[in-house]
Amino acid sequence: MKRHISREKRDNLTGYLLIAPAVLAIIAVGIVPVIITITYSFEYYLLTDPQNRQFVGLQNYIEILGSSAFWMVLKNTAVFAVISMVLELFLGFAGALLMNGARKGTRGVIRTVVLIPWAVPGIIIAYMFQFLFNNQLGPVNVILSYFGGASDFSWLTKPWSAMLVVIVADAWKQFPYIALMLLAGLQTIPQELYESAAIDGAGKLKSFFHITLPNLKGILLIVLLFRTMGAIRIFDIIFGITGGGPASSTATLLYQAYKYLFTDMNYGKGSAMSTIITVIILAISILYIRVLGKRDDE
Repeated sequence: MKRHISREKRDNLTGYLLIAPAVLAIIAVGIVPVIITITYSFEYYLLTDPQNRQFVGLQNYIEILGSSAFWMVLKNTAVFAVISMVLELFLGFAGALLMNGARKGTRGVIRTVVLIPWAVPGIIIAYMFQFLFNNQLGPVNVILSYFGGASDFSWLTKPWSAMLVVIVADAWKQFPYIALMLLAGLQTIPQELYESAAIDGAGKLKSFFHITLPNLKGILLIVLLFRTMGAIRIFDIIFGITGGGPASSTATLLYQAYKYLFTDMNYGKGSAMSTIITVIILAISILYIRVLGKRDDE
């Protein structure tokens, strides 16, 4: 009996030793930076004034939450997140249905074409769309001019059109992820359900709302969770296309944190802003998890 217990302990110890490097890496990369960021958020810490670094409590948070800039970027982030998710879901559904219904000869080609935007780095997509919507050389204005539109419309100097451009750019990059997730869900739905519905006289639209959507609820909620988090953390596309302009009309929460950290060199405020973003993401994640939990209990 003693040998058995001893051997079990040795096996457990071996297992702990094997996973120890991964655990240490997670702590070093994921947990320690968070602790450091939270610590900085309670300090007056300017890189241009390092000698006066001191603890200031909640002052950074009070200044951020009391500023009009925070509420403006929060509104911009909310608008961006909601509209981009709706557009991404629409395009994602279209892409998933297209890939799911493709024939064997064209299936590989269609899936490759649909997934290409997801493989392109965000900053490259940003410069692509900056060129596409250029008011002098952009192809979009050239195409619009053929239909009687303005050939020199300045997309990136007006708040509403600049926001539209960054939303379209982000949706074009991210919809393949949603399409891939929905495709996986579509392939788990038994074809017998559609055949039975067809026998009962249900059309494709009715089958979509009564069979496809209910069976994709779980995947849709997961997609919404990840894409909400992604939309709140959007940076590269906005940085590349508009730089937060015009007049900060496309600046988001993370872009504002970037300005505090790397433009103002204010590590205190930048860390406080990053902590606020983390809290917002955690709150939304908890909300989604509760929704998922209720669905599982039903």
